[in-house]
Amino acid sequence: MHTVTRLEIMADSVELHKITNVFDRAGNVTYTVLRNVSSHGVRGESGDDSNIASENNYIIAFCPPESTKSLLEVIRPILNKFGGACFTSDAMQVKSMRCIVNMTS
Repeated sequence: MHTVTRLEIMADSVELHKITNVFDRAGNVTYTVLRNVSSHGVRGESGDDSNIASENNYIIAFCPPESTKSLLEVIRPILNKFGGACFTSDAMQVKSMRCIVNMTS
């Protein structure tokens, strides 16, 4: 096991490709995108059917702790344009050394 930083981001779909491009360029970030999610925060509810033009996405990413600050410096201006939120926390990554697949019928 080793320490990683978990980034949880709520972002407008318009900016999704910019955020994932940041992660792709960094090369040491793994992420998953959940599309069209609803949320409720200080600005009220978003992601409901009344806002067809855009949708919210939830991105969960993991990176080495030493990369966190530089990633956030690039992501923050992206989130500021259309709104969004980013939360960070420490996590432990458990790497699997062996993957055993049972292929019996």
